[in-house]
Amino acid sequence: MLNKISEQLVSLPPAALQPAEGGREAAVLLALTREHDPQLVFIQRAQHMNSHPGQVAFPGGKWEQGDSSLLSTALRESEEEVALAPAEVELVARLPQRRTRLGVQVTPYLGFIRPGLELLADPSELEAIFHVPLSYLLEPKHLIKRQVDVLGSWCWMPCYHYAGYTIWGFTLTVLVDMLNRVFDVGLCAEIDRADLPADIRQQFPHFPEGQ
Repeated sequence: MLNKISEQLVSLPPAALQPAEGGREAAVLLALTREHDPQLVFIQRAQHMNSHPGQVAFPGGKWEQGDSSLLSTALRESEEEVALAPAEVELVARLPQRRTRLGVQVTPYLGFIRPGLELLADPSELEAIFHVPLSYLLEPKHLIKRQVDVLGSWCWMPCYHYAGYTIWGFTLTVLVDMLNRVFDVGLCAEIDRADLPADIRQQFPHFPEGQ
């Protein structure tokens, strides 16, 4: 499975992209364990965070002045959040950039890490670290609709629910894009706007672009 990932993403080398001048940019890391059924690393943000409290995401964060590139951002944030040393990451690809509903352009990187590598959550930012087998994510029946809290309103959203965690919103769109790009499984993360309350539809006319 790892060979297939590398082969399918060979046209997307992990270039150390520079942020656009004046833009708000961030980078995340999709870290997959090197094993027969690779596991993808996710984080759950701490409940006390001002931004997206309690939500599931990939390790990563906003570009800072000291970062030499967006790749540097993804690796630095991963080390800060989950103690994943950059030397432990075998970089494979830079996935297409996506923009969140708040206008932040996010650059996802994908890399392999060794199985059993101990990761430690930064308690000032994270509630938990968890892994999901790729085989689970590739099963279309596991991509379901579930009610999630969006700005105080309960909305039906496409998501994965695994071990008590819900993967949805922007993180889901990045994940599904990668799975479809590599495995051509035809998964759909689009939001049916009829499932959104009227106030949410008015505030976020392009809601499918992110949380």
